[in-house]
Amino acid sequence: MRQLLIGYDVGSSSVKTTLLDADSGKVVASEGLPKEEMRIEAPQPDWAEQDPETWWKFIIATTKEVIKKGGVKAGEVKAIGISYQMHGLVLVDEKLSVIRPAIIWCDSRAVEIGNKAFEALGSAYCLENLLNSPGNFTASKLKWVKENEPDQFDKIHKIMLPGDFIAMKLTGEILTSETGLSEGVFWDFQKNGLADKLLEYYGLDASILPEAVASFGHQGGILPEIAKELGLEAGIPVTYRSGDQPNNAFSLNVLDEGELATTAGTSGTVYGVSTKPVYDPKSRVNTFVHVNHTKTDPRYGVLLCVNGTGILNSWLKKLLGPQIMDYEQMNQWAAEVPVGSEGLTFIPFGNGAERIMENKQVGAHLSGLNLLKHDKRHVLRAGQEGIVSALTYGFNIMKQMGLNLKTVKAGKANMFLSPLFREAFVNMNDVALELYDTDGAQGAARGAGIGLGIYAGAREAFQGLKKIQVLEPEKQKQEAYKAVYGRWEHSLQQVK
Repeated sequence: MRQLLIGYDVGSSSVKTTLLDADSGKVVASEGLPKEEMRIEAPQPDWAEQDPETWWKFIIATTKEVIKKGGVKAGEVKAIGISYQMHGLVLVDEKLSVIRPAIIWCDSRAVEIGNKAFEALGSAYCLENLLNSPGNFTASKLKWVKENEPDQFDKIHKIMLPGDFIAMKLTGEILTSETGLSEGVFWDFQKNGLADKLLEYYGLDASILPEAVASFGHQGGILPEIAKELGLEAGIPVTYRSGDQPNNAFSLNVLDEGELATTAGTSGTVYGVSTKPVYDPKSRVNTFVHVNHTKTDPRYGVLLCVNGTGILNSWLKKLLGPQIMDYEQMNQWAAEVPVGSEGLTFIPFGNGAERIMENKQVGAHLSGLNLLKHDKRHVLRAGQEGIVSALTYGFNIMKQMGLNLKTVKAGKANMFLSPLFREAFVNMNDVALELYDTDGAQGAARGAGIGLGIYAGAREAFQGLKKIQVLEPEKQKQEAYKAVYGRWEHSLQQVK
């Protein structure tokens, strides 16, 4: 009988479910829904909300599909792992019903609340104890609900991150992790416990926070009625949970000091691991607990996040309409013009307040447009070069923090499917890029295997991880891309 693991990756664009064979480390079946990007509601400018029940609907549908595709037999599925979009706020009442739509990661309504908290609590406390400004993170979003929707706030039984909500739907238990509490800025790194001073300042009772468990380990079993609906056996345990960026790093076996991972989906990230609780004095790059952190062997994840990344590429695809069939065609058109897009520059910050811009709403900007020269090909290339430039801007901040940025790992997915994007990333940042055949759902499944004890550790869990390609910077191209970045940074200074 096979030993199978299920991995869920609950993003803001889609929900993906992967069925992994624990013994071979190979994917048995995978399914992502919806086929078009999941809708993000914006009831007011700078807001971003999703209905958590929509995520659950796609969990049900994708689970049924992978079970069907994989020809799963009773007893073969051993454990479940969950990865999820970070920093979201889900509220439930005593009946475990959702009170209001989830306020997700790219929502900017709480920026000012976090800024005031940073000033009132003091930069020394926030940076040394929280490793971050309270910023626009989950705790500040909860304070916004308390101030602006008191009737809804009074109904709260528990708050959760998106992955905690999915685990609750599966098991009936409301739990979170230390990683999760740190990503919500509820965690005090000095005391290794809840950030009581921040909770007191925001007027929040710790009783509405879930109990924290380790990222790996038994976190409840599937309820009988849910198991029946999914086509699984009751009691299958959830044994791993993590926010998407720590999980993406884990998916690439990035677990130790100096190792780096990058992604370029709706948002773009670079995630580095440190054994020391480092922080950026301006909180433009953020530090959280990594999945393999322990008190005796600490691991911290340093996260650079650019909200405006793949969402720009998606917007351009929609803007160009029927003439664009797929992203591969866009990549081909973009590659037809030279490095630098013949003077066209794209600032991609149009998806909420940007942390690397100190939580400012910079917006997206296209500059240098020549109506006699530029066409859609230039715009498409400028978009990709602009996204890489934004990541480079953040890269430079990470270097100032002392991180050694020489080799970066990525899954060959999303923007990294574009040869042009890969070339720009490698040469603009002067790094080697290792591409792997993996994604967040695969990582969540491997995490479930570690949590259950099928794997003794990461070495066994990643035996099936396949390296596809290694790209190295080229001196001639580096000079060209350095010029692109210089022009991009100059354009940024004009609009900041």
